[in-house]
Amino acid sequence: MTKTKRGSAVWCVCLVVLPLLSILLSLFIGRYPMNITDVIGTLFDASASSPERYSVIWQLRLPRTLAAAFVGASLSVSGAAFQGVFRNPLVNSGILGVSNGAGFGAALSIILFGVGLYTYVFSFAFAVVAVLLSYMSGRIYGTTPNVMLILGGVVVSGFFGALTSIMKFAADAYSQLPAITFWLMGSFANVNYTHFIALVPMTAGILVIFLLRWKINVLSMGDKEAAALGVNVNVFKGLIIASATLSTAAAVCISGVIGWIGLVIPHVCRMLIGNDNDKLIPMSISLGASFLVLIDIIARNISTAEIPIGILTAVVGTPFFVYLLKKTKGGGWQ
Repeated sequence: MTKTKRGSAVWCVCLVVLPLLSILLSLFIGRYPMNITDVIGTLFDASASSPERYSVIWQLRLPRTLAAAFVGASLSVSGAAFQGVFRNPLVNSGILGVSNGAGFGAALSIILFGVGLYTYVFSFAFAVVAVLLSYMSGRIYGTTPNVMLILGGVVVSGFFGALTSIMKFAADAYSQLPAITFWLMGSFANVNYTHFIALVPMTAGILVIFLLRWKINVLSMGDKEAAALGVNVNVFKGLIIASATLSTAAAVCISGVIGWIGLVIPHVCRMLIGNDNDKLIPMSISLGASFLVLIDIIARNISTAEIPIGILTAVVGTPFFVYLLKKTKGGGWQ
């Protein structure tokens, strides 16, 4: 095996092992203490485990940990894809109104039906509606240039943000308003296996972006340059945007609104490895999944009351990003 192939193999192994180690670590840490024998024994021979250990591992920690890994990977890789396609380092996975659309859908559902299955259905549906409205707004001149699409997303995000505020104003202050506020701050506290249906669109979106990662390199050169190289710009741009939107909408519908990850994790990856999406996309998946799992560990252990994920992603992530920015002197973007 040549040195280059050996280095690539080590690289791939590290990207796979990092989130797996984070998930395994999450199963050990919690208010119900467990050692490695307890965890491994419960995972591979549940019948020999005590009911308490089985419940903690299989019903509480494992589903929320897997959900956190998929959501982190989805938000991070979608952000990386959007930044590459739009050639703008400031866009994120909610740029087309996904987050605010999902927030309005969840708030409307909580007011009409309370917290339950409809919350996830409504949040996903309105996230998709928000993207469609952003696309239609961007076609005001009959085409969808990047600037118009982003501008349409900003307008639609503001619109759904205002509708969410109306829902909060109309909500009951003692029951509905706290539920809406907590959902908007993001949490995995109520995740169980029934929510795993959302993993299907998340996985599909991630897989398409992964398979088309080299196309993002071409599209990031500009539409004219990509067309000159034989790439069907409209088809591949639409496919990547649709996949990133699908993955983000599915992630937001089960976790609530979690900021920071889709914007900053791709930047952290660029500072470490550069702009090549062939490596950037896999690293965004791995680092995004690992980061959100670790944040979830902190959220459920740092205090007696679980802290919303959206708060911790900013509080914990921002100082690290500033440190890395100083360390690398902003390396990554040309």
